Amino acid sequence: MEGLDTGNTAWMLASTALVLFMTPGLALFYGGMVRSKSVLNMMMMSLSSMGVVGVLWVLYGYSMAFGNDVGGGLLGNPFEAWGLKGLFVGSYDAADAPSYMLSADIPALVFVAFQATFAIITVALISGAVADRMKFGAWLLFAGLWATIVYFPVAHWVFAFDGDTVVGGWIANQLAAIDFAGGTAVHINAGIAALALSIVVGKRRGWPREPMRPHNLTLVMLGAGILWFGWFGFNAGSALGANGTAAFAMINTIVATCAAMLGWLLTERIRDGKATSLGAASGIVAGLVAITPSCASISPMGAILLGAIAGVLCALAVGLKFRFGYDDSLDVVGVHLVGGILGTVLIGFLADPGSPAGVAGLFYGGGVDQLWRQVVGALAVLLYSGILTFVIALIVKAIFGGSLRVSDEDEATGIDEGEHAETAYDFSSHRGLAGTAGTPRPDAATAGAQSVVAGKEG
Repeated sequence: MEGLDTGNTAWMLASTALVLFMTPGLALFYGGMVRSKSVLNMMMMSLSSMGVVGVLWVLYGYSMAFGNDVGGGLLGNPFEAWGLKGLFVGSYDAADAPSYMLSADIPALVFVAFQATFAIITVALISGAVADRMKFGAWLLFAGLWATIVYFPVAHWVFAFDGDTVVGGWIANQLAAIDFAGGTAVHINAGIAALALSIVVGKRRGWPREPMRPHNLTLVMLGAGILWFGWFGFNAGSALGANGTAAFAMINTIVATCAAMLGWLLTERIRDGKATSLGAASGIVAGLVAITPSCASISPMGAILLGAIAGVLCALAVGLKFRFGYDDSLDVVGVHLVGGILGTVLIGFLADPGSPAGVAGLFYGGGVDQLWRQVVGALAVLLYSGILTFVIALIVKAIFGGSLRVSDEDEATGIDEGEHAETAYDFSSHRGLAGTAGTPRPDAATAGAQSVVAGKEG
């Protein structure tokens, strides 16, 4: 196909798969952080986002995000590419080989798929704030409405650049704020939405009096590793080609995340006396969040500094929910909202003119020009998403009879059984009556392990 770059296409196909893999990784990360009676529901909230948002993206989401602007840089035309019309078969050559429309030098459908994975994980991120207590049906309706009313328009603002025949969004073009891979559209957007939704849903029963510890830190660590792996597609893939910008974004993604993990662990060590595996996993995610908007605009040394700052401040920010009384179950606000704001705003200070973005921040003699643009972009997304999410949550609450929550009984016994009629772990085969005829008596170690499990289930 004339104009097609097969190398860039191969990289973007791989990046799309990497970013899609992040959502199951998030399911593991979140699933390990909740109690054992809620793990399936938590993972289902992530995976169901793939189903809901994936379908809406093909129907009208891509068109709303990347279609020609219908006024003011606020929204793409939802009917321009409805059902992806016009983006697949263009013509047939003499050999009956289909010819496909290109986006730059890759097939347009590859770009569609790549951006679909961003929409999916943004919605899934919100679910961590309402773990253990939100009705699954209410979550599905909320996910669809939020993607339509909040994410698709914001993606247009941030990611839709003007082209020869297309007018894009206002943040990308008129404001010229830098957001390489989604600090505003993904992390600030999801973080403030998580705060609004958690307030409307309300606190978990017993929070914060009762301890609600992660039930499986092994899953958390595995999920964090998958997220880091997939994030190379997220950041380096946003270069839309196998090129130097992708390499620059990749090295910054590595070092910022390393520094953030160390910053979080140091904060824990000084504050609590211990560095924890949960802290390491959370620090990894905080670093990935912070470097997302800035990975092509700051130097590797700047990435180390940014990561360290994000690791420390996000570690401190997760405690704000106890001070202000909102139950953000899995610290979406402390990690994604705070990390997203840091990564977006600090571009105004750390942007290096030698980076692919070619912009100078305050520390490089650029004054406050880029800084104010970053602040305005962050605030615009924060206010729009926060207000609209609150309204959407209230509408869904009214539709579901005035409550987004499962019953007190289902919350106490476990949302997995109440909403899905399943449990993550089946211990029934280990509960035979010891000492009865034909039933071997468990040894002391097995009996001790069973008593611990029973205590946790209680």
